[in-house]
Amino acid sequence: MSETAGSAFGPSIGEVIGAIPDWAGRRVTTAPISGGLTNRNYRVDVDGVPHFVRIPGAGTDLLAVDRANELHNTRAAAAAGAGARVLHHLIAWDIIVLEWLDARTMSNDAFQSPGQPARIAEALRRLHAGPRFRDDFDMVALAAHYLRVVDEQGIPVPAGYREHLGAVPRLAAALRAHPLATVPCHNDLLAENYLDDGERLWIVDYEYSGNNDPTFEIGNTAQELGFDEARLWELVGAYFGGATPALVARCRLQMIMSDVGWTLWAAIQARISQIDYDFWGWAVERWARAAAMIDGPDFEGWLAATAAG
Repeated sequence: MSETAGSAFGPSIGEVIGAIPDWAGRRVTTAPISGGLTNRNYRVDVDGVPHFVRIPGAGTDLLAVDRANELHNTRAAAAAGAGARVLHHLIAWDIIVLEWLDARTMSNDAFQSPGQPARIAEALRRLHAGPRFRDDFDMVALAAHYLRVVDEQGIPVPAGYREHLGAVPRLAAALRAHPLATVPCHNDLLAENYLDDGERLWIVDYEYSGNNDPTFEIGNTAQELGFDEARLWELVGAYFGGATPALVARCRLQMIMSDVGWTLWAAIQARISQIDYDFWGWAVERWARAAAMIDGPDFEGWLAATAAG
């Protein structure tokens, strides 16, 4: 696809540049940024000043991405000092241009170094203490929505998925027994959604953000980063000022719920995405993690400890 002509997959980066009056007549260079799982991302230098440009991917309505909610929450996260500022918004295409953060994209390997759980907790507390987000986020409800999508579209899901769905109401009931106050959460904290400027961590990409139980945020990122038991306890302790078996059990249930939902997200992406990525492998991997926890010897204990509070 030409980078100067439009396509069925949305505007080209050339069209985006032409739609921003402030950039007219200035020296502009572009470079694609690899690694995005939903959108097309670019670095755009304008008279030597870098910017981040996000062009939405196709079919994200099936993934329940609300671009107005994302925009509102991206601005709120910036106000909290947790994320990059929005510099331009092209409403016709739902394109956002963000300030460029001079920071490296993190990885699971990078998060294995000592002290990282405390740095994550600091970044999460900064975000969670900021302005409320526009909408709420509930992974139980989102997973139910995704399940309707896969049924309506005839999309396959990993083996054993439906046979384990009876665990979800039990898990949800345990979490509701002693609910925590919701805070503005990111809810999709892969390693790559953290940027490290050498001093602190920034959090980017607010497509699935919403007010939520903070233990979902902790459980989700611990699961995505592959944290072991010791690192999970360290993260919980750093965030809450101390870890208890009940809090860790609650985060364990949220780790399961995170994978229950994102498994279906990946299955849908395997059908609709134009990005060259093994989304089906992603779905199978996440479901294997969730099923192992549900079928494991500690699941009943996590339910009981969470319900007891």
